[in-house]
Amino acid sequence: MKQSPGDVPPMAPVVQEAYGPADLGAMPLFAGGFINFGHWQGIDLDRPLGEDDRIRSQRAMYRHVLGSVAPGEGLEALEVGCGRGLGCAVALEEYGYARVTGMDIHPQQLERARAGRPAGRDGQMRFARGAAEHMPFGDAEFDRVYSVEAAQHFRDLGAFAHETARVLRPGGRAAVTSFFVPDDDPARAGQLAGLLDSFATGLDVAHSIPELTGSLERAGLTGVRVTSIGASVWPGWDRWLSTMWEPGAWPRNFLRAYEGGILDYFTVTAHRPA
Repeated sequence: MKQSPGDVPPMAPVVQEAYGPADLGAMPLFAGGFINFGHWQGIDLDRPLGEDDRIRSQRAMYRHVLGSVAPGEGLEALEVGCGRGLGCAVALEEYGYARVTGMDIHPQQLERARAGRPAGRDGQMRFARGAAEHMPFGDAEFDRVYSVEAAQHFRDLGAFAHETARVLRPGGRAAVTSFFVPDDDPARAGQLAGLLDSFATGLDVAHSIPELTGSLERAGLTGVRVTSIGASVWPGWDRWLSTMWEPGAWPRNFLRAYEGGILDYFTVTAHRPA
């Protein structure tokens, strides 16, 4: 059943700050405004990295995810956690979707997305306020649902999976990519909070891959497939961080958490049965 605007749950204060007044997408850390750690495969990490490399890595992350649910020609897609909407533009311009809807919980991000929407694309690219757990769309509205580095902020993966299955059309495909705990060890949340400030403050949630895959399957999605892409993410991300953070600073601990088997970056795909 379609959720009403009043069903949008309140944002965690730390999320509201990070994507509102703090505006992560405007920081050099996320050059270009895509706001993801980047898919660095094919980028030479042994030479000095520049802003063009950073933007290329973030765009490549979208291409990786959109390629995992291709083709898109003539179809309708939903991006959950669209941020500034740059990924929606990639989906529309490079993958041939008839219409792309970007949904985000943060109204300031939606304002930025609408302000940056390419001219003449109003009918093909729309933005709506909603939460991953409460999507303001009718049943079976979309052929594709994808989410790029937003699931670490979701508070309820079960509700997200249910809503994804609900808004997908029969035969539709879903893809989620973000950083997750690779196993169901209950100690992982505490370990991550001890290493990474984003987990300690609650900006990021220590969701596990078993939690996500189980939620998708219980929601009725099939063909759930998990792929680790950490080798294409963490070394490049840390190399970029090294241009602005000294060793020992907490952001550099993402690579440490990966090397210790506490955290990894995954792409998870699934289908709604036809």
